[in-house]
Amino acid sequence: MRIWVDLTNSPHVLVMAPIVRWLRAQGHEVEVTARDFAQTLELCRQHRLDHVAIGRHGGGRLSGKARGLVARSIALARWARRRGFDLALGHGSNDVTVAARLLGIPSATAFDYEWASVQHHLNCRLARAVVVPEAIPPERLARYGAAGKLRRYAGLKEEYYLADFEPQATVLDELGLERDGAPIVVVRTPPEVSLYHRFRNPLFTTLLERLEREDAQVVVLPRLPEQRAELARRPRLIVPERAIDAPSLIAFADLVISAGGTMNREAVALGTPVYTTFEGRLGAVDELLLRTGRMRRLEDPAKVRIEHKPRGGFERRRRDPGELARLMLTAAE
Repeated sequence: MRIWVDLTNSPHVLVMAPIVRWLRAQGHEVEVTARDFAQTLELCRQHRLDHVAIGRHGGGRLSGKARGLVARSIALARWARRRGFDLALGHGSNDVTVAARLLGIPSATAFDYEWASVQHHLNCRLARAVVVPEAIPPERLARYGAAGKLRRYAGLKEEYYLADFEPQATVLDELGLERDGAPIVVVRTPPEVSLYHRFRNPLFTTLLERLEREDAQVVVLPRLPEQRAELARRPRLIVPERAIDAPSLIAFADLVISAGGTMNREAVALGTPVYTTFEGRLGAVDELLLRTGRMRRLEDPAKVRIEHKPRGGFERRRRDPGELARLMLTAAE
């Protein structure tokens, strides 16, 4: 088959790259489009994913997102019109499901956070297959029109795309970190432009102030250029200027604290202790991780324990990314 994969945000590159490789290994022809947002294009290059860059993010306002969706979906449809695709795939990409429907191409969508309602009302209705973790109760997705389309998988998506991953110590040299020095703490900024997380996170500022007083090597990974510029004014923090090998950094870290979702779950999958500072509505996956103690919720930065994790880390779970790919392929049946 000729398969089209669209990437709209940084985590989508990590999720879809092993799926693209698996599909190609099975003999499918795969072409990739990517949106210029956050570190998406940088990560495509880092993962050696040949891609066509189409469109940009519409901004933080709902009206801007709507205009961006329309403009990019049309641009994608124009690009794909004569390319003979049999199937379109995306992880949370509204644009590709809209463009695929315009062109009459069957599509599959995937996600692991069920409360992004604007996104899911579109994707679940337009796609033929909706691929989600088993942790999400089907009744939470019924209002999106997902009934009869659900394809559910065990565990975390991160356990699939990190299955063959082995951390590379070069990331420590790149950031000037000492593996045997003070504890390494990795912090991810809040997703300020996400519709499901519309307010500033007061815990984040308090947390940074606490970490700056500690004997720790603190790496902060910003999402946006504005965040990077603000953080760079804090001399005790290490703020990368470009996309880095974040999974390797997480694997070597002693602690991860993130206001988002993907990095938290990467830490769980790689055996690194993790706190979440997310203040939006918790999804079923995070509820499960908190309930089972695989992730902790940060309520008071003063109570965070900053110490070296056991040298061998904690339990790591690996799953076959081909399982996710096979679920997506059912959309073409």
